[in-house]
Amino acid sequence: MKEVPEAGPGDSSIDAADIAYAYKPSLVGVPLELRLMRDALEWRKGLAVGRAPYDRIRRIRLGFRPQTMQNHRFLAEVWTADGPKLQIASTSWKSLVEQERFDEGYRAFVTELCRRTGAAGGQTLFQAGSPVILYWLGVIVFVGASLALAGLVIRALQQAAWGGGAFIAGFLAFFLWQAGAFFRRNRPGVFRPDAVPDAVLPRRR
Repeated sequence: MKEVPEAGPGDSSIDAADIAYAYKPSLVGVPLELRLMRDALEWRKGLAVGRAPYDRIRRIRLGFRPQTMQNHRFLAEVWTADGPKLQIASTSWKSLVEQERFDEGYRAFVTELCRRTGAAGGQTLFQAGSPVILYWLGVIVFVGASLALAGLVIRALQQAAWGGGAFIAGFLAFFLWQAGAFFRRNRPGVFRPDAVPDAVLPRRR
């Protein structure tokens, strides 16, 4: 394997041959190191190593997956024909109370992964957002919870409970903002490998 300079997680520069990306999926675990070679995706996690030719990648799903400690987190899920499912996140554990964002490096790596996989001519399915059933179940719960909170606000105002009504209204606004962004970005769909939707990628800086 030809040696090339490592592209750091936050580095969006792209080498003509190999592109590297690494992140820590958990605080106590070892980093997951990935590299896009000319003909395959290679990965290493501790002593475990693997290699997936691009034409043997069966499915790639990109989504917006916020967590409690990181509300701007994106995730790529890669299913291969001969190996384990790989998860590539845009954030990395840095300390017990902090996660680091690798927006530019993640965007460059995932975009190039999709492009190379599509160019390999396999039967890869490129999906964006959440699984259809989970998405629409979530939408139903979201709408129901929003209506219930709105009803509480109205009831509080009718009883002149201004403080309680303001508190619930503020919570409702925050809920609509957070959950609305999640459902907007995770609407199920498919995409072309050379046209990855911006909704499932971190913003360019």
